[in-house]
Amino acid sequence: METKVVKIEEKNIDEKAAEALKKAGDVIKKGGLVAFPTETVYGLGGDALNPESSKKIYAAKGRPSDNPLIVHVYRIEDVEKIVEDMPEAARKLSDAFWPGPLTMIMNKNEKVPYETTGGLDTVAIRMPNNKIALELIRQSGGYIAAPSANTSGRPSPTIARYCEEDLSGKIEMIIDGGQVGIGLESTIVDLTSEVPMILRPGYITADMLKEVLGEISIDRTIIDSTSTQKPKAPGMKYKHYAPKGDLMIVQGAQEKVVEYINSESAKAMEQGKKVGIIGTESTKMLYKADVVKSVGSREDEKTIAHELFKVLREFDDEGMDVMFSESFDDSGIGQAIMNRLLKAAGHNVKVL
Repeated sequence: METKVVKIEEKNIDEKAAEALKKAGDVIKKGGLVAFPTETVYGLGGDALNPESSKKIYAAKGRPSDNPLIVHVYRIEDVEKIVEDMPEAARKLSDAFWPGPLTMIMNKNEKVPYETTGGLDTVAIRMPNNKIALELIRQSGGYIAAPSANTSGRPSPTIARYCEEDLSGKIEMIIDGGQVGIGLESTIVDLTSEVPMILRPGYITADMLKEVLGEISIDRTIIDSTSTQKPKAPGMKYKHYAPKGDLMIVQGAQEKVVEYINSESAKAMEQGKKVGIIGTESTKMLYKADVVKSVGSREDEKTIAHELFKVLREFDDEGMDVMFSESFDDSGIGQAIMNRLLKAAGHNVKVL
C-alpha cells in the first residue's frame, strides 16, 4: 500500500487544504486509515462505528485488541448519540475543557462496536482542539477512532515524520500539520464510577478537574505497573512510549543524580555502548555522554511535556543503546510526565 503524505497548515486551511481533508474524510468513510495531527500527539484515525476499521487500526499499530480506542468528535451533540446517558459531570467538563486535551469515559450504546472499545461497555470520547482534526472528523462522518499514530509501545509521534517511520505502507494517508502543541496524550477521566476517576494524567490536571467537579480520584495503576485489571483506558495495561534502547530514571538529590548518571554513563561508554542523557536547561551542562539533551525547564513543566516524546524519538534516530533520565515532580502536569517516563522505562527506576 502506498501511503500519501499531505501537508496542511492549521492556520491556513485554504481551498486546497479543504479539498485534501475531504479526500481524507472519504478514505475513512470507506474503511481506510488516516494519520492526523491533534493538539496532543498525532492520531491514527478510522471510522469509530465500523468494526472493520477498528480492526485495521489494531493491525497497523500491532496493538492488543483489548486496549480501547478513543472516539473523537467535532461537536458536543454527537456524544449523546453514542452513549446511554450523558452524565451531568460530562456536560460540566465539556463546557470547561472542550475542545481540548480531555477524554471522558461513559457507558456506550449499541452504535459503538466492541471492536472500538476493546470489548468494554464503556467508550472513551474527546473533542480535539485542532482545526485540521475537527474538519477531518466532520468530513469523515463525525466519529473517528484514533489512538496515537505509532507502532504500539513506541513513543507517540509529535511530528508527521515519525508517523511515516512507523506506519508508511500500512495506511492510506498521513496529514502533516507540523509539530503538535502539547506533546503528551489527553487526560482520561472515567465518569462511570461513583467518584470520577483519572485513568491517565495529562495536560488537564487533577486540580483543574476538581475545580469543576469538586471531587476526583486517581487510579493507582497510573504509577503502578503491577495491576492486572482489564484496561478501561488506552495505555493502562501495557508498556508504552518505549525507545529502542534501555532507559533508566534516576531519582534523588540533584548532586547525587548527576554523579550517578555520569558514573554509569562512563561505564557504559567504556563497554562501547552509545549513551544518551535526558536533563533540563539547568542541568544539561553537568552531564557527560555521547548525547545530552534538555527536555525543557523545571520552572515551566509544559516545555518538558512538549519535548519528551520528541527527545525519545531523537535518541532512536541517533542509535542510543543506553539512556538515563532525571525524574520530575509527580504533581500537576509533572504527574503526566512521570507517568509517560515510567512506562517508557518499564518502571526501571534508581532511587538514590
